[in-house]
Amino acid sequence: MRFLKKRGVLIVAILFSLFIVVACGGDDDDKTGGTSNEGSNSSDNGNGGEETVYFDEINIMAPTFETTAPPANNDVELELEELTGKKINVNWVPNVSYEDRMNVTLASNEIPHVMVIQGKTPGFLNSAEAGAFWELSDYLGEFEHLSQYNEDILRNSSVNGKVYGIYRQRDIMRSTALIRKDWLENLDLDIPETIDDLYDVLHAFTYDDPNGSGQDDTVGLIIPTWYGSLDTLAIWFGAPNVWGIEDNQLIPAFATDEYAEALAFTKKIVDEGLVNNDFTTLSPDDWNREMFNGNGGVIIDTYSRAMQVNNLFIDEVGTEDPDEYFVEITGTIKAPDGSEYGHPTDGYSGFLAISKSSVETEDELREVLGFLDHLVSADGINLLNHGIEGISYEIDDDGYLVPIESEEAQRIAPFHRSFAQMSMFGDGIHQMRPSGQLAEKRYQLMEDNEAHAVFNQAAHLVSDVYTRQGNQLDDIISDARIRYIAGQISEDEFQAEIDRWYSSGGQALIDELNELYENQD
Repeated sequence: MRFLKKRGVLIVAILFSLFIVVACGGDDDDKTGGTSNEGSNSSDNGNGGEETVYFDEINIMAPTFETTAPPANNDVELELEELTGKKINVNWVPNVSYEDRMNVTLASNEIPHVMVIQGKTPGFLNSAEAGAFWELSDYLGEFEHLSQYNEDILRNSSVNGKVYGIYRQRDIMRSTALIRKDWLENLDLDIPETIDDLYDVLHAFTYDDPNGSGQDDTVGLIIPTWYGSLDTLAIWFGAPNVWGIEDNQLIPAFATDEYAEALAFTKKIVDEGLVNNDFTTLSPDDWNREMFNGNGGVIIDTYSRAMQVNNLFIDEVGTEDPDEYFVEITGTIKAPDGSEYGHPTDGYSGFLAISKSSVETEDELREVLGFLDHLVSADGINLLNHGIEGISYEIDDDGYLVPIESEEAQRIAPFHRSFAQMSMFGDGIHQMRPSGQLAEKRYQLMEDNEAHAVFNQAAHLVSDVYTRQGNQLDDIISDARIRYIAGQISEDEFQAEIDRWYSSGGQALIDELNELYENQD
């Protein structure tokens, strides 16, 4: 794939429930020429040149989570039109029926210029492979803001190396260990930085009476029947994220030495009683309460869960001090050799694709991309996500976003919450002030750990074998892993399950993915 050189480093934006639907933002520096297209026959499409205007109006199809879709000519839409110099017509579709409506639209003769695509669904893939959407790899570099993409996320969002849409960025780094702060203090322990440190904490939390009860009533690590924490642990050991590359060939994570080392560590802490003995039955719904109630001291999951657990303690104590917190967070934990690896998300949730039937030529494509370039600008992403400065929010003396509490702000909030579904990526986010030391630490770790992200090297590849047999193949490995660490099967029996994975379609999957990997543009 002809990925363009990444020109900037994207910083993960802070998500706030009332004001931001997706992560992106900016300064107020892009409104020059915002209405210069009106009444003229030329436009600056973001690549510095005067070009013929092909579209006075841009038609868009997008989902909305609101009970009532934004009306035409609403306040946010008018601001976007001023920014982009284009009339905007949005076909808002309720999110619950969006995929069905998308498939119907793709089969019709009335396809909008731009469509929000929520994922690599069969309907989208069939249309993309049939030539319904523009492949954008060679064009994004021509535009000031669109060229600032994250190369890893762009690859993840592609289809076998072909970029059929501009991704909607999400947080990249979310994984951490969350640890009861009072137990660390009771045992005079530091926050673990390495796997060895983590083991010491888990052992002490199990056997050194961290709650001072005098009873043998605690464990170190809490694991429920959602086993993503084991995937994170494997990556901390240096294993690939689902698929890695060795000798220029894709290999499954479980075929690596690092995965085997992580598996041995996990079995060791289970055998030593450092993990809750009901980890094969504990519901994820009870995960937070297990830590809050003092049954265990460590969870490996997301920063969001850390904040949830911390809020349980805040509610119990009744503190109003924003800097008081009860759960420590680690971010990534270093491998035994001192290296640092992080477990990222794919970094995106769908993308905006451009139709080839309604945008027929390269010149027309560049005009539509110029329109989207305005949306990726600092002004664009703040407008899409935060609303209108001076009505929805203001910026304080320290540069932080402060929501405006007014009837007018409440009236237009549903509009920008819907338009946020069109938000892609960009720099210059207006951020709200972090609410206390734990929040500050969280966002600093998210930023710092991004440099250590280990992405799934096959995330962009679409496999026919996996489409048919993926769930079955995944279940073989996940079931065997749990049964092995729980002592239900031996090491030889675990290896037999690995062999069954290969013979049940796994080898065919490896072969197909490597063929796709070798043949990508």
